[in-house]
Amino acid sequence: MSLLTVELEQRLTNLANALVDQQRARTIVPAQQPLTGFWFGGGNTIQDVDGSLHVVGRYRNHGDSRTGVAAGERGLELAVFTSRDGGDVWEKSLSFSKSDLNAGSRKVLSIEGSALRRLANGYELYVSTEKDGVGYPAGFGEYLKPGTGVWTIERLAAETIEGLKDSPIETVVECEDLRWLHVKDPFLYERAKGNLNLLFCSHPFSWSSSNTGFRASPYSGQGRISKTPSFDPAVYDFFPRGTTWDVAMTRGTCVLDVPTVGAFAELDVSLFFYDGGESLRDLDEHSTAVKRPRGYSCEELGGVAYIQNGSFEHVERLSKYLPQFISPYGTGCSRYVDVLLTDAGLMATWQQSQDDRSQPLVMHQLSHQDVAAILS
Repeated sequence: MSLLTVELEQRLTNLANALVDQQRARTIVPAQQPLTGFWFGGGNTIQDVDGSLHVVGRYRNHGDSRTGVAAGERGLELAVFTSRDGGDVWEKSLSFSKSDLNAGSRKVLSIEGSALRRLANGYELYVSTEKDGVGYPAGFGEYLKPGTGVWTIERLAAETIEGLKDSPIETVVECEDLRWLHVKDPFLYERAKGNLNLLFCSHPFSWSSSNTGFRASPYSGQGRISKTPSFDPAVYDFFPRGTTWDVAMTRGTCVLDVPTVGAFAELDVSLFFYDGGESLRDLDEHSTAVKRPRGYSCEELGGVAYIQNGSFEHVERLSKYLPQFISPYGTGCSRYVDVLLTDAGLMATWQQSQDDRSQPLVMHQLSHQDVAAILS
């Protein structure tokens, strides 16, 4: 792969910064409490055939895996909010409790990331949950902390959004390899109708890093509901962790095909948004050193990269040395970016830390004219 010129990379950076505008973003779904450990997000937005918008995410209340998520409310609800006025007003249209997402004998302890997909004849919902009844591979059972479980990703499908509530639940991604044992936070990248990439985050059994993998489905129902999706084997290591601010975590969240306008009229380039951090725990800083957010588990910072021709064979970072997206409030956390191409332009949503340390879902939009001006 030949890299883009410095000038073109700068235009991509400008587009990403204009989309994830920390100052102009507004809250669309607040957390249940204005406190640390409370948030809503970790999902995506779709536009329906009638122009309405649906955003999916999960409410997370304060909880800590070191004491066992089964003891608290962490990851307590998956919800869909709908807007019929272009994103000004959002109302809850669907809700799942933990028990609603039990997969057979596997009991859900916590709900994590999710992704909605609109098909020609219905909808798919991919959701990750932490489950009891899975267990660690033989010889490593003692490493599973009491009260916790293993993450897997499930799929639900129905003809209507509301029908997803009663849909059968089938597991589409799980892993027994200790290097990538926990799989969660699905997001979707669809190059052409029926050609789907299901991307996700993974953690080793020791929870010492965060990584990105994917499963490709070249013939996933041809854009229609399929009872048995055909996914290729998972690729777990296509996007290595970084070497500076994202050395401990590199979790992809969204792939956006760059509009083919201006300098990109003849190019096939896609922005790859991701979350990162230097450690899974908050690091102590030198008392006289430069103060900067470092990113850690549940308080990640945002990064951006790009791919060409829809291929994951090479992901080139634009945020090599420092994070690209930092909230001006709270811990600086800015994560789970999702960008949707709508009739009006591009709409970005993400979780943004506030001064009260909560992380509501925020939104910012660019018109098609704004995008064209940035890329020209």
